[in-house]
Amino acid sequence: MPNEIDLDEQIAIYQREFPEVDPRIEKVVSALQRLSRRMNVSYGRQVAELGISNAEWEVLKALVLVGKPYRLGPGDLAKRLCLTPAAMTHRIDRMVAEGLVTRERDENNRVRVIVELTDEGRGKWLDAMRMAAGFEAELLQDLSSEELAGLGDMLSRLLQRLDPDGS
Repeated sequence: MPNEIDLDEQIAIYQREFPEVDPRIEKVVSALQRLSRRMNVSYGRQVAELGISNAEWEVLKALVLVGKPYRLGPGDLAKRLCLTPAAMTHRIDRMVAEGLVTRERDENNRVRVIVELTDEGRGKWLDAMRMAAGFEAELLQDLSSEELAGLGDMLSRLLQRLDPDGS
């Protein structure tokens, strides 16, 4: 990324300014932060090519993750995406207009609304997954199968420390 200093140089500056810092820990954390930012930028470009935003991609993903028939209430979607109900409503409004999801009253409870993935929305999700799979395979191509498995296990342990209940 432009204007970003070398990772080792960054760690040296941290050590100069805050001698108590553990350079091994800072290197891991800083590398993860940089990797996350760069991956998010890349994913954003990919979904933009499909005519959707990262925000819309997150809704499509949440609906796919619940399984067929790919339905959730707006409140459940908002909770899963850590959004306010108002923000979720705006997002759903856009996605309904784009034909990615439908919003209908629940037949069993007329007060409740159900958001459901459309065929077009599922198609966009699949296209995005295909693009991401290629990008991810290229990104990780230098790691052996054992290294990939080990890295996955290590990152999962770190996530568990931050989110012990798995939500």
